[in-house]
Amino acid sequence: MQNHEYVTYEEFGRKFFEVAVTPERVAAAFADIAGSEFAMEPIAQGPGGIAKVSANVKIQDPRVTRRLGDTITFVIHIPLSIDLLLDLRLDKQRFVVSGDIALRATARAADPLLLIVDVAKPRPSDITVNVSSKSFRGEVVRILGGVDGEIRRFVAQYVADEIDAPHAQSAQVIDVVARLNEAWP
Repeated sequence: MQNHEYVTYEEFGRKFFEVAVTPERVAAAFADIAGSEFAMEPIAQGPGGIAKVSANVKIQDPRVTRRLGDTITFVIHIPLSIDLLLDLRLDKQRFVVSGDIALRATARAADPLLLIVDVAKPRPSDITVNVSSKSFRGEVVRILGGVDGEIRRFVAQYVADEIDAPHAQSAQVIDVVARLNEAWP
């Protein structure tokens, strides 16, 4: 085996992480976890539940940036668009929302030989939204009702719940031993 340049186990481990956990792989995993579309059934809001809010949410492909340092971290941006209906019983207001979910993740190693992409749950401040209405009355309702903040809180909670879901938890962990046993029985 003279045609190989040997490295230390530490160098091998670091290089393995840099090759195994690429922005493309992380983006593909998030695309699978996030799905592409979901509907929010009408939810009562406001004093006495007077308003009913429903929405159709479309999630676009994530954009992932990797940062190499002592740890390998990722900044993930997931664009979304929302068609929101606010039913005030006497009046219905429709809003068009475009936005972005900003997530952070860190590639970690764990015993016995696991590769984990640890995703931090978003806060409402990690969600940006641009809300527009087709009427002056809609804009007044949006401002007085704090629609922007409610959307940010809802999206942050939805994403946090998805991160905690069993299918997402299992997608964040790669058992290297199991994969090696599959490739090299």
